Amino acid sequence: MQYKNSIIETIGNTPLVKLNKLNKGIKGTILVKVEYFNPGNSVKDRMAVKMIEDAEKAGLLKPGGTIIEGTSGNTGMGLALMAVARGYKCVFTMSDKQSQEKMNILRAVGAEVVVCPTNVTPDDPRSYYSVAKRLNKEIANSYYPNQYDNLSNWTAHYETTGPEIWEQTAGKITHWAAGVGTGGTMCGVSKYLKEKNPNVVSIGLDTYGSVFKKYKETGIFDEGEIFPYMTEGIGEDILPKNVNFDVIDMFLKVTDKDAAVMTRRLAREEGLFVGWSCGSAVHGALEYARENMKEDDVMVIILPDHGTRYLNKIYNDEWMKNHGFLESRDFATAKDIIDARNGINSIGGGLITINQDMKVGDAVRQITKEGISQIPVTDGEQIVGSLVDTRILEKLIENPEIKDLAVKEIMDAPFKFVGMDNTVDVLSSLIDKNNKALLVRDALNTVHIITKADLLAAMTN
Repeated sequence: MQYKNSIIETIGNTPLVKLNKLNKGIKGTILVKVEYFNPGNSVKDRMAVKMIEDAEKAGLLKPGGTIIEGTSGNTGMGLALMAVARGYKCVFTMSDKQSQEKMNILRAVGAEVVVCPTNVTPDDPRSYYSVAKRLNKEIANSYYPNQYDNLSNWTAHYETTGPEIWEQTAGKITHWAAGVGTGGTMCGVSKYLKEKNPNVVSIGLDTYGSVFKKYKETGIFDEGEIFPYMTEGIGEDILPKNVNFDVIDMFLKVTDKDAAVMTRRLAREEGLFVGWSCGSAVHGALEYARENMKEDDVMVIILPDHGTRYLNKIYNDEWMKNHGFLESRDFATAKDIIDARNGINSIGGGLITINQDMKVGDAVRQITKEGISQIPVTDGEQIVGSLVDTRILEKLIENPEIKDLAVKEIMDAPFKFVGMDNTVDVLSSLIDKNNKALLVRDALNTVHIITKADLLAAMTN
């Protein structure tokens, strides 16, 4: 008889599949490693097993215990399968941007799901990171794997995913691409492949609103890079210990829209019904391949999960239309607004800012001279705050003496950064009494400002 002793033994040995349509015009061979063949339908099954087995060996997880983890959904599923096989309970914290399908799937396998707000800092007590840590302290006999900093994460891929790819390509792989979230898949595989062949090029795919690309290129953790984005499973506003920048040769950023559109194309043109971040990985990797690959090159792209997690989002036409991701809507995007201004109002191209050490009175005179209503505040090259004329007026009426204070003493929070592909309807929903303008960063890393006046002009042109 041929059978597995539990569902856990079916993890791994996922297939490589050649792209046949999306790779048109690209030299070399493009292969995708389809991780939804794992029982939990994602690549995260691999590291979930490793983290739990290592915790059991170390005595950190005892019989009847509870596994507590912050997850975007897929790691939770892998951990839940381990919990079922081993007799543990599970509590998972998730941000409210994650799809309802992910939450329902976790509950279906017996997990408790705690939903936390997305738009808070990682150290905010309400964040899904902080709530997981708190529950770990409160619940007796519990274990918090912490996929971001638990080095069993990248080790799992060094021991399984990397060797599989090397064997499946007969050592002919020349390029390796994957989205980067916790960093485990990207870095574990990259480390293994580079030990086999140091010339293998590793390409990390990031999203706008994440810190990875700039940190790799400059060594600077720029909070100005952080803003809300919709793509699930890649990008971070922290630097997980599993992200080893030394084994990643470069990062490329992909917009929410490009990722969503490519994900749907993978289903319709290649028969690969995969998740949102799969579209990010393929879009970015193919952009690189068109310019850089040669005839004998072999690229492998990881496809982390299955499309069932996203039925009510990117596979829902109405949702796609409402977010400007399908062409049936005529709303302009942030990019359209910036292009129409021909580069005016951008850092290095005319964006007016004031230094945080300038006196309030001098700042008011500059705002009046320029005829503007709001202005970003900088500390060197970093945007650290904002001033709005109506708020300064209110504060001056309350206390005229503040005119001699430094701007940093009375400034408001920085304007929000948004993605270049956000449409006017989405942008308008983000401007309110607490946020009078928006900032966007283009492909050249130039910062632009978008105001109510810009949105009105875009809606009436």
